[in-house]
Amino acid sequence: MENTLERIAFCVEVGKINAKTPYPPAMKGEDGADELTQKALEQGYSPNDILTKGLIVGMNNIGVKFKENKVFVPQVLMSAKAMSGGMQHLKRYFNDGSVKRKGKLIIGTVKGDLHDIGKNLVCMMVEGNGYEIIDLGVDVTEEKFVDAVRENPDAFVGMSALLTTTMVNMESINTAIKAEFPQVKTFIGGAPVSSDFAQKIGADYYTEEPQRLVEILNQLTSN
Repeated sequence: MENTLERIAFCVEVGKINAKTPYPPAMKGEDGADELTQKALEQGYSPNDILTKGLIVGMNNIGVKFKENKVFVPQVLMSAKAMSGGMQHLKRYFNDGSVKRKGKLIIGTVKGDLHDIGKNLVCMMVEGNGYEIIDLGVDVTEEKFVDAVRENPDAFVGMSALLTTTMVNMESINTAIKAEFPQVKTFIGGAPVSSDFAQKIGADYYTEEPQRLVEILNQLTSN
């Protein structure tokens, strides 16, 4: 028999937000991540266990399926909504220090580029795996990235670009960050970029999809 944490993980994985939502159809009327997270707190589960053994497990499972092309963006979006449904009950525990984030990711689409679908998907996946997201939005300049790192020198930095004409701006942004904060790990991603390009501009990592970024962040934060 599943315990409440396993049920939370399953609800996140399949995108079951709460009892009122009709998706997925086979679970219509059943409790979702929202109600089950509240129930887990009432049952005495620690907020940290609910996060790490429930919500994050579900988000990681859907991330692996997305990486393997077994599910697509709409399913990931539903999982992210289910995750948010549970997280609303844990916010006060983040604020009082009962639950700690694994780390921080500063992320933005580089200057000249207004595309944000890929970036937003990364934000959902990374936040769903226990990290704080500092989303700078789109058309982000070197100065804005560097200012964000000054305020959060312990954060990782992710840069996104969808166009070949804007990916070149990653180099100046990466150079500006590394000049002041050589210890900060930088990631690049987006349709036109590659591991060779990352190496050329001095970025630490290229990630082809969100789950790979999560895997690398988990490796870095566990050391």
